[in-house]
Amino acid sequence: MESMGSDISLAAELLSEGKAVAIPTETVYGLAANALDAKAVAQIFELKKRPAFDPLIIHLASADHLGDYVKDTGPYFDALYQAFSPGPLTYVFPKQDIIPDIVTAGHPTVAVRFPAHPLCQSLLQKLDFPLAAPSANLFGRVSPTQANHVAGQFGDSLAYILDGGSAQVGLESTIIDLSQDEPIVLRLGGLSLEAIEEVLDRKVPYTRSSSSNPKAPGMLSAHYSPGIPLTHGNLDLNLNKVDRKRCGSISFCKKISGIPDQNQRILSPTGDLKEAASKLFAAMRSFDKNEVDVILAEEFPNEGLGRAINDRLRRASVA
Repeated sequence: MESMGSDISLAAELLSEGKAVAIPTETVYGLAANALDAKAVAQIFELKKRPAFDPLIIHLASADHLGDYVKDTGPYFDALYQAFSPGPLTYVFPKQDIIPDIVTAGHPTVAVRFPAHPLCQSLLQKLDFPLAAPSANLFGRVSPTQANHVAGQFGDSLAYILDGGSAQVGLESTIIDLSQDEPIVLRLGGLSLEAIEEVLDRKVPYTRSSSSNPKAPGMLSAHYSPGIPLTHGNLDLNLNKVDRKRCGSISFCKKISGIPDQNQRILSPTGDLKEAASKLFAAMRSFDKNEVDVILAEEFPNEGLGRAINDRLRRASVA
């Protein structure tokens, strides 16, 4: 059996047998298992070395059967769903008892997303259960945006990697909590806060990271380690503290003086935050430990997707 390919029927068969399969989404690749099968979901935690207090997102093709898995969607869901789903937005709702506690880390809520990637959509439409699927990387490491990133971390330990090409968004989904009276964004991601606020016609607060027992995935303070020390902030200040010849850089649209060209990652020469977001994780994992001792990442414009880019870089820099 091939360990990587685009065979949707094979992926569906393996998932139905309780196996873990890597799947493409428009945000990042996910490590998926049957969300209703606690034993299958346990494989995800084991493979990722993920702590059991970090909850998972469940994935559905559409909201047609959402009521089977959540108790109430609240007053804001319909407008957001019409505007952004399928797409890079995850919703937190009160859960039905059919969702195992291992998926939600014991919380009475569950995170739900409707991915837009056509291969993932086709797969979900073949299944009669949702997929629990965090990013397909070892816990705390950079999220994968290509199938070979997944293969590089897990080797032959996965039943199958469904190859859907490069992720177009490149940042994990934005998570909005709709389980309370007022909406709150729990994780910044591939959909901007401004876009949500425009649809809801109101300001929406957002939380920063959590150190333990987070309500939604991707809220832990230390995360996204590239395997090389990373410093995020004022480049001019930080450049004075390092050997520039042994330094890598991640910048928005400009070249950094004194750092070797081959060690520079300019995410969008045209200054497009969407392009920068799509290239961030690939850039973070591209440095050679033999050539680079430290990565300096600049502060991106703190607006739109730049806010989520800064969030990922800030957490990658936590020791």
